[in-house]
Amino acid sequence: MAQHVIARRVGHLYPSGGISDHELQRMAPEGLRVLVTRMPFRDTSRESDIALAREVESHAKLLADAKVELIAFNCTAASMLAGPGVLERRIETATGIPALTTIQAVMEGLARFEARKVALFTAYRPDVVEEERHFLAAHGIVVVAEAHIPCPDPVTQGNLPPSAWLELVAGTDCRDADAILCSCAGIEISPVLSAIELTTGKPVVASNAALLWLILNRMGWRQPRYGFGRLLAEDFP
Repeated sequence: MAQHVIARRVGHLYPSGGISDHELQRMAPEGLRVLVTRMPFRDTSRESDIALAREVESHAKLLADAKVELIAFNCTAASMLAGPGVLERRIETATGIPALTTIQAVMEGLARFEARKVALFTAYRPDVVEEERHFLAAHGIVVVAEAHIPCPDPVTQGNLPPSAWLELVAGTDCRDADAILCSCAGIEISPVLSAIELTTGKPVVASNAALLWLILNRMGWRQPRYGFGRLLAEDFP
């Protein structure tokens, strides 16, 4: 009789209107199960991003019931607006389980490539894009090129084909950038991450891929994941 191997489990807090929560599981190695709990989020306004985190403790406790090893809050804009470390501490205090956020993963991914100048691509409304520019600047990172596909709601974000992001980046002059930053956990982009790197010659930090990279590092998972860009493919620190 074959031995039953129990998969390791990570908790995934994700916006309710988002339809790209499968991105993490698609890129995850065999043996890692991503368990999702959704948080109320129906439009992509700055106000909705802020509201997303209001009841984070109660949502995180639902994942704690599944005895996950780690809880990841996956919304780049909401975790950025909450401020560095704030959501992690709230989740850890409520559950006793280590936590991380997408903006934390994005910033650590950029640091891995020593990126101080980025080409920024998002599915955000203009006011949220402006918030991200300020956030990056406050951390010593300059946006030297950018293009966006403003979406009114998370379903619209997730319905954009991956090819749209490849075309958007390819049509933007990214020569002065150290890295490409594709910021939004609500988009489907994993199938074209390697193609974007091939087209631009630059490493890509994309929200979901960066989050998985940080999750794997925190869980002690050292095997590279190929086909989803350099961040996941290169040997982990």
